[in-house]
Amino acid sequence: MTLLSHTLKAKALEIGFSACGIAKSGEIPDYWQRYVSVLRKGVPSELGFLERYREKRLDPGLVMKEARTVITLLVNYFPQEILPEEDNFIIAKYAYGKDYHMVIKEKLNRLIHFIKECCPESKSRAFVDSGVLMEKAWAQVCGLGWIGKNTILINKTAGSFFFIGILLTDLELAPDHPETDHCGNCRKCMDACPTQAIVNPYELNPSRCIAFHTIEATKGIPEELKDKFGDRIYGCEICQDVCPYNRFAIPHHELDFLPDDLLRSMRKKDWYSLSEDQFEDLFKNSPVSRIGYEKLMDTVRYLSPQ
Repeated sequence: MTLLSHTLKAKALEIGFSACGIAKSGEIPDYWQRYVSVLRKGVPSELGFLERYREKRLDPGLVMKEARTVITLLVNYFPQEILPEEDNFIIAKYAYGKDYHMVIKEKLNRLIHFIKECCPESKSRAFVDSGVLMEKAWAQVCGLGWIGKNTILINKTAGSFFFIGILLTDLELAPDHPETDHCGNCRKCMDACPTQAIVNPYELNPSRCIAFHTIEATKGIPEELKDKFGDRIYGCEICQDVCPYNRFAIPHHELDFLPDDLLRSMRKKDWYSLSEDQFEDLFKNSPVSRIGYEKLMDTVRYLSPQ
């Protein structure tokens, strides 16, 4: 078990993952209580999917009956350069390049292929932010970080700018120790949030979150929040930017996450005149493409001077 675990982790790093952690499959009741508490307070209709498949979210055995081990993997997306923000609209760093779903799924499939070579009879399944599993919770159980007061996974030595991928496998592997909370008395993320979306430590109100309104929401931006967006038209990340642990963030080396020259050159005048064809060229294979041209431009127009 130990040798195979070490071999698998080494291969994961070789493939391009930033970290790999392992846990035994099973229920994780502590996270279940927190999850249910959030649902009881209500979520916007656009996040109704959180209500579905409740039991499966924290029990991998209900997703893959053969699962004996959960493997959690991180991929760094902290950029080598921050796109200009002066005279510009801002998109989240994770959306600078190619859609992470495609990039991480390809890496996970390579890792599954390696596992098959080592153990031909094994069974594994990959998940990237599209299944029912609670990625952040499992990342903490696998020892890769803890869920911070901003509700985002934080790694003690590398910060929080990571994508999360998960493999379920029927192999028995040596588990890592779960990570503990290291937020302490810090509340920088809470104080920095311009819309006060982090209503309590570890509790986010989506209806006040800039990322929610620029990506998921379908009903428009509340007037009371308009002046608090700071030119952000896709995502936010303010609570990550101020997190003390992100002083340890190291720029990634993933070519697929680099912004192209067209995105680097964009300024406000270019956003104002952006056509649908230009949108398709600019965000082909990007996470931004899924919200569509009209929603992006609605946000641009809404935040523009009248």
